[in-house]
Amino acid sequence: MKSIAFFNNKGGVGKTALVYHLAHMFAEQGVPTLAVDLDPQANLSTMCVDEDRIAALWHEEKTFYTAFAPILRGVGDVEPAFAEELNPNLHLLVGDLRLSSIEDTLSDSWTKTLGGEERAFRIMSGFHRIITETAQRLDKALVLIDLGPNLGALNRTALLSSESLIVPVAPDLFSIQGLKNLGPTLIKWRRDWTKRLQEAADIRLDNLDLPQGTMDPLGYVVMSFGVRDNRPVKAYNDYMTQIPTVFAHSVRSDLASAPTDPSKDLFCLASLKHYRSLMPLAMTARKPMFSLKTADGAIGSHLEAVRKCHDDFFALAQAIGVQIHIPI
Repeated sequence: MKSIAFFNNKGGVGKTALVYHLAHMFAEQGVPTLAVDLDPQANLSTMCVDEDRIAALWHEEKTFYTAFAPILRGVGDVEPAFAEELNPNLHLLVGDLRLSSIEDTLSDSWTKTLGGEERAFRIMSGFHRIITETAQRLDKALVLIDLGPNLGALNRTALLSSESLIVPVAPDLFSIQGLKNLGPTLIKWRRDWTKRLQEAADIRLDNLDLPQGTMDPLGYVVMSFGVRDNRPVKAYNDYMTQIPTVFAHSVRSDLASAPTDPSKDLFCLASLKHYRSLMPLAMTARKPMFSLKTADGAIGSHLEAVRKCHDDFFALAQAIGVQIHIPI
């Protein structure tokens, strides 16, 4: 089972839409996939499931938070999580607004792991153990994790659960700065967790399954840039040329020179243009943009855009598959 978190501490870059479409593309290509919504805003869940179903799942306590809650209350360990079936190859661990309420507990547990407290290690490994158990139970080959845009304790705990990381970026000043903030933070979190794993090796944890916290940055995806004559417009291009160097130096900690053209950068997994009117149609139809049909309102030039969108996401899934050794 391979796990990838999609994360950027700058919001509004199209991260959730990226996870949604990739999850459906991998599933379409026969890869058993689990999507995990760990953003307290639960945007991925609301893209996948209609409001009535979301309300029912929240009422029935069938969310990720529900599986994690017992250990918070001190009445046991994490429990198996309910997974909503979206199609035979794709399931969802449903998000919950209450995830935002556990930041303090996760922060406190992070500190207490240095003292070797068993319960703190159970809490810090809880996300990893829920995701791993669900993926194994449903025989999933791939886990895609959607995170909110901040560098807090919740996302630190979630990122510890991921083997790999993909960073969606927009070609703007704020994404450039976000990359500069993200890189040093990831380095510190990896180093600090390694220290805690050494602490855990010295105490008895009853074979507790602890995440390795590799968070290996596979690359970045440039989202929603403007195009003219099949080339990014100048306002976007000025920032796009900065992304490879900033990603290599800040996130990958690679001091080697990087190209100024993302299309020539090995870490640029894709550059996805703005698909404009396809997204509103997709939201109404509650399906990926690349799956829209004439009956969904995709007529005329929309049909060519749908085909191009499918090609783009198929190529991106292939590029990711090469990195994680899952053939597409």
